[in-house]
Amino acid sequence: MSDAVFRETAAEPRTQSVPLAHLSLELGHLYMEDFEAGPERLRAHFAEVGLWVAAARAAATARAGGKRARISTCFLIDDYFTRFSTPAEVVPMLLAEAERAGLTVDYLARESGCAVTGKVPVAQAVAGRIVESPPPGSYGLRPPAAQTGWLANGERSPVARAPQAMKRAAVWQPPRESAARRHSVFLDVELWNDDADGHRTWSCPFLAAVWQLARLGLLRNEGEAVLAPQPRTAAGFPDDWDELPTLLRLNDRADPFSAYRTCSVLPNRFLPVEHAVRVILDQIEVDPGALLQVAERSGRERTPVPDSVADRVSYVFYAGP
Repeated sequence: MSDAVFRETAAEPRTQSVPLAHLSLELGHLYMEDFEAGPERLRAHFAEVGLWVAAARAAATARAGGKRARISTCFLIDDYFTRFSTPAEVVPMLLAEAERAGLTVDYLARESGCAVTGKVPVAQAVAGRIVESPPPGSYGLRPPAAQTGWLANGERSPVARAPQAMKRAAVWQPPRESAARRHSVFLDVELWNDDADGHRTWSCPFLAAVWQLARLGLLRNEGEAVLAPQPRTAAGFPDDWDELPTLLRLNDRADPFSAYRTCSVLPNRFLPVEHAVRVILDQIEVDPGALLQVAERSGRERTPVPDSVADRVSYVFYAGP
């Protein structure tokens, strides 16, 4: 008697694979005011970044066992919260100042692409994968993140309520971090807010978490890779941000955009945002097919990666202007 099981190929879930570098090195993530300050602000930023790039490359090479490490660089421009100037004016200035500091930007991304890319509601798809970690002893008094748009890394302080007859009012309790070491560092992160017309604005930490998933090669929509790099054309840069690809490959010889690990060199004002990113990543159910692909390929290359997605992310924070 045969134990064979037959399935239609079309019924099998398919997860598209993406090429992977060893390290995705982010050279910056700046806002409108940084570009409005002119080339001098960019020059100061890249001068700081340049001090740390060699160290990041050396660490990646050491993790690769001394072999040549595949390292790609990227830069994220905020065109989501505020539209300013044009790509034709901003991008050449950005690339010129990076080159002045001896740096090459391999990939340029628009932050709005972390919200929607083409017809794909990227941020909404990631939000649908949030699996909150209930802290010990919690009783579900707080509505889920899908309703509130808030996500915490532990147990919030209980909401004060008027005492019922013959009962005492509940005493105040401090919030508690789920993974606290002796003392708590509690964080409650706003993921989005909706205006009176129902229009949703995603928060900077949530879009930054989507950005990290893309850089780690773990972002999928119905199995298809999202934020695929598009080649640079000879026509130059457009006058409208919407005409610029959400992820542009500037260097034809660059290593892959996505990588086993990421490192971002940022001004220290980003530290609270990136703390929030870790809280979010710790509570995202990442596409299992994408996780398996990374695990198998890193195993074949003898380049182990942490089980925790958040632990694949690293930073260098410098004192900004």
